[in-house]
Amino acid sequence: MKIVFLGSPESAIPSLRKILEEGHKVELVITQPDKQSGRGKKLKASPVKKFALGKNIPVYQPERIRKDIGPLDILKKIQPDLNVVVAYGQIIPSSIIYLPKYNSINLHFSLLPKYRGASPVQWAILKGETTTGLTIFELNERMDEGDILTQREIEIHPCEKAFELEKRLAQKGANLLVDTIRRMGTLIPLKQNHAQATYAPLIKKEDGHIDWSSAAVSVDRKVRAFYPWPSAFAGRNFDNIIYNIIIRQSCIRP
Repeated sequence: MKIVFLGSPESAIPSLRKILEEGHKVELVITQPDKQSGRGKKLKASPVKKFALGKNIPVYQPERIRKDIGPLDILKKIQPDLNVVVAYGQIIPSSIIYLPKYNSINLHFSLLPKYRGASPVQWAILKGETTTGLTIFELNERMDEGDILTQREIEIHPCEKAFELEKRLAQKGANLLVDTIRRMGTLIPLKQNHAQATYAPLIKKEDGHIDWSSAAVSVDRKVRAFYPWPSAFAGRNFDNIIYNIIIRQSCIRP
């Protein structure tokens, strides 16, 4: 199958790797533009870009994919069978979504319609969930609202940090993704129940501030959900001493 892959962070690489291992032809990778990083403000490529270039896959990096006509022109020449989206980071226009034979599918790290949005892993931990999951759905113009193709429930371990959970979801999600691709054209899409939707908005740096009036279990969840970024933090020196004790001890179980 001819595929165009749209993704950016480390968590998207297992899916791209698995697609290649399955023998699919990835004609193009679309990823976020290089970003300035560190004190020297040097440009840093996305993990997916680095991986793709290492596999000699062409890469395109639109500043705003909804305004840049370049990707659409390239896709028209490629005529892909499918677009696969994993944590790309931009809203994709309908002209690109519906161009391939099988349109576009998205791997999301939650059991939709729960935790739609940019930070489903962190919010699942913050809310004290004991399970989360993976959803492959048909992309449409609205965020994470497309019809569901496949899902898999995943347990959240009691002391698991966000980066650990995301790594597990990325690996298991890659397997679910290629299994879904094998069955494209035979799966029956299931509409989401929008009344049951919950949201996982983008995490901001200030969200990591610890409120010591909160219950201990809430502080523990914040520490685990926001590791390694933006990290939970305290203000005064005394607060920081307490915080260091918390992160060194075993997690608090409800």
